[in-house]
Amino acid sequence: MAIHSADGEKWERRLGISTEAANFEKEDAAHCRYEPTSYAVLERLAASGFLKREDTLVDYGCGKGRVGFFLNYTVGLKTVGVEYNPVLFKLAQENLAGYAGRRTGVSFVCENAESYDASGANCFYFFNPFSGEILQSVLGRIFESWYDCPRHIYLFFYYATDAYLAHLMTDDRLRFAGEIDCRDLFPGNDPKEKITVFELDC
Repeated sequence: MAIHSADGEKWERRLGISTEAANFEKEDAAHCRYEPTSYAVLERLAASGFLKREDTLVDYGCGKGRVGFFLNYTVGLKTVGVEYNPVLFKLAQENLAGYAGRRTGVSFVCENAESYDASGANCFYFFNPFSGEILQSVLGRIFESWYDCPRHIYLFFYYATDAYLAHLMTDDRLRFAGEIDCRDLFPGNDPKEKITVFELDC
């Protein structure tokens, strides 16, 4: 999966942030350990055509904020990082203070994902941030916001677990929108190295 690279170091310097994993372990069984998405994967997402400048993207389990900073910087969209762990949230806020891009376009909230109000966003990013049970609850909140305010929504799932995909593929409200193949970015030809995209249409 995600690896430390020279390109990653260049992006960290360019963005003015520090988001490497640094052995930060998970807090409990329902919330996965901190592992940032590789910059190479984020470059591919930014170039995919799914994201537009006028979008607002929520990154669940944002950690130190890499996804939000990168996509704000490269695409120009607004981003919101939702982080359950107060230590990681504080580190994301520290990164925001040194961020080289447009700081007003990036924000973070320290909140349980299950209670986060998703009404202001139309794109959602997941890198296995929590258990499948919590995912169902979070999707329920997104669906509620969609019913209240119909809009086209994209959901991005990087390196999705079998439990995630089993639920997503059987939810009639979601439509499969495509995949962003990332297998060539890492050794081993891992079939999970992709971003699976679903959509809700208005």
